[in-house]
Amino acid sequence: MTSDAEAAAGSGQIDGERVARLLLSRVAEPGDVELGRRVAELGAVETVQQLRGGGLRHRGLLNLRARLDAARPDRDLAVGAALGARFVIPGDAEWPEQLADLVRISRTDAGVPLGLWLRGPLDLAAACRRSVAIVGARASTAYGEYVASEMALGLAERQWTVVSGGAYGIDGAAHRGALSAAGSTIAVLACGVDIAYPRGHTALIDRISQEGLVLSEWPPGCAPMRHRFLVRNRVIAALTAGTVVVEAAARSGALSTANRARELDRHVMSVPGPVTSTMSHGTNQLLREPDVRCVTGAADVLELVGQLGADLAPQLTLPADPRDELDEISRRVLESVPLRRAAGPASISVAAGISPQQVLRALGGLAARGFVERIETGWRLTRGP
Repeated sequence: MTSDAEAAAGSGQIDGERVARLLLSRVAEPGDVELGRRVAELGAVETVQQLRGGGLRHRGLLNLRARLDAARPDRDLAVGAALGARFVIPGDAEWPEQLADLVRISRTDAGVPLGLWLRGPLDLAAACRRSVAIVGARASTAYGEYVASEMALGLAERQWTVVSGGAYGIDGAAHRGALSAAGSTIAVLACGVDIAYPRGHTALIDRISQEGLVLSEWPPGCAPMRHRFLVRNRVIAALTAGTVVVEAAARSGALSTANRARELDRHVMSVPGPVTSTMSHGTNQLLREPDVRCVTGAADVLELVGQLGADLAPQLTLPADPRDELDEISRRVLESVPLRRAAGPASISVAAGISPQQVLRALGGLAARGFVERIETGWRLTRGP
């Protein structure tokens, strides 16, 4: 092992458990529940030994054993070290304990990660204690990107970490919104941390690696594949206190993140969109579910995921209307004054159902406030007080 590899090992030392998890993460796809159970029962070192000796029963045993012979954990660590990346495992101070909740999901590809590659200055465990996922469509609209950016900015200003997938559209808008507030953001990739995907986000992902955190279960060099994005989404859901879907078509991958969040008993939130927009079909459909909350900004999100009594959204205040200060009789008289012509007190009295004496008193008060004025033919409305 090289000294660079040792420095990148997470705890500062190469230990058997870490190397074994490195090996297993190279030979098996992340989320393998069957393999994860063996590691939980036997430990990673014993699992590797049984895999090499043929004592491990696994549906893909032959493929795993062949890959194991070709795996080079020292090379992975050296590549990671050159990038400034580190490999953390359960038991490390930086490991988020909430990932253990993944055992609740009844899927064969939703197991607890064997380890995580991290690239960036943030402490993962600390950053995720107050974190929210913002996800959505890649083919987003200007409306969706604006909402995602403003929501992320508001969360970052309140010291909440914004977690997303680094993709085009809503993901990118969320990351940029958090960065614009000098806040914390985490990009969870479906490829190695040494690969910027999509390529158009190379500069964005590099910036996140410098100011936030780029995270992946896949070792360096692993390319993005279609199925890996769906597997990756469970980590986004598990790391955070809740998931906000800003825009999503009817079959959007962002909805899988929301589904994983629901299975993990995390908060699920959705931003309403135009009923005419195909990019809002998924989010509007989510709002039909009883356990999904409608949110329109950071304040709504924090009221749901924040501390009780400390992160309440401000009450909606209506604009002041001078008519609110009028008594009941004055309001009835004002509503009975014609819009386009003048009227006498008698006709106003009939329309309002109030005696002429009360009408005259009310008209005097309304005139003093600037609501009505008297002309030769009677009383008429003004442009307002």
